[in-house]
Amino acid sequence: MKYLVAFVSLALLGCAAIWAQNAGRNADNKARNGEKTVSTQRPTGAAKTSIALDPTTTLAVAKGAKWLASVQGADGGWGQDGGDPSNVRQSDRLESNGNDVANTAIAALALLRAGAQYRTNVERAVDFILQRVEASPGDGLAITDVKQQTQVQRKLGPYIDTFVTSMLLAQVDGTFAKAANARIRSGLEKCVAKIERNQMKDGSWNVGGGWAPLLGTSLASHSLYAAGQKGVAVNQEVMMAADAYTVKNQKDRDSMASGGVGRGGGVGFSAAGGVGGIAESVVVVAGAAGVALYQDAQALEQLSRTEESRKKNAREIAAINGRLSDSKFVDGYGSIGGEEFFSYLNISDGLKRSGGKEWNEWHSKITQKILKLQNEDGTWSGHHCITGRCAVTSAAILNLTSDRVD
Repeated sequence: MKYLVAFVSLALLGCAAIWAQNAGRNADNKARNGEKTVSTQRPTGAAKTSIALDPTTTLAVAKGAKWLASVQGADGGWGQDGGDPSNVRQSDRLESNGNDVANTAIAALALLRAGAQYRTNVERAVDFILQRVEASPGDGLAITDVKQQTQVQRKLGPYIDTFVTSMLLAQVDGTFAKAANARIRSGLEKCVAKIERNQMKDGSWNVGGGWAPLLGTSLASHSLYAAGQKGVAVNQEVMMAADAYTVKNQKDRDSMASGGVGRGGGVGFSAAGGVGGIAESVVVVAGAAGVALYQDAQALEQLSRTEESRKKNAREIAAINGRLSDSKFVDGYGSIGGEEFFSYLNISDGLKRSGGKEWNEWHSKITQKILKLQNEDGTWSGHHCITGRCAVTSAAILNLTSDRVD
């Protein structure tokens, strides 16, 4: 984005700490220092508001994006700790050999948000991914021969590559040159068809294993929604089934939490962060890995996409909002892994649509939490499960820039 280019070019590293204390509070300071503002995403018809870009956050994003770009593989892809171990990260032993689709798509999504200077990196990543999509069979969910070999697959399900690819292709659809756009649209339509045809009977995509496949279901549904926003024909019965699945899970959970009998086949999750008895717990579907944060984050994003859906699902949304002030709930598994970062992103996507106090408080809190976790080299790494720097750094960047217009 242009604002990131402007900040980097100003070379304000030396005064970032001072600026951070006053960012967004003084219009005169913004004009004097060349700071820009961007509009927050908002529901149709809502008043347009502007926010000041916090320089501390901007510099953190710049460091993370620079690292991501530096470890992109020669083939245009990324692996879970980087991209090309042969000439970039010689001292590191990567858990998987070679680069994979899911990590590449997630990294490309982050670099899209990070700024126009990464356009070439994104183009190379898209080509890497489309080669795999085009070579994949028309049936089934898979778009890659790599199965259950990466952290992201083992934790979010073996078809997470298809879901995040669909999200990326929806993002870049219509933004490339004519020939490339036709290729992107074709690949996107192929992914959409795969996702639609392989939805489970309960409306989810919690298929094929994984530790927290509910997050995969979240990305599958979100990718279909994003494709529809770009004009791709999406089966509305599929979307309705996904919504019904999520609403049922939330109602079953709230029923169990209030002493009723749940029907979601979930497990009890205690506030202390483990599996507990029904009397002291709330219901979480099995696909959420027994972690309440994952389920609520998925539900909040999915049930808040339009003004109509926000009104229809107001009760479920309010219940989730009420739990966001609980630090134990927000900590998820108890330590911050990639699953937490992706859950935070779902919450941010949901809350920013309505704006207001809940969104402002959440974004401020989660930004500070993520900034404190950044490593000296500009990366973020998870503390459990999904620990690879590629996926976690990308998810951190997406979280930190969730207030900015794509």
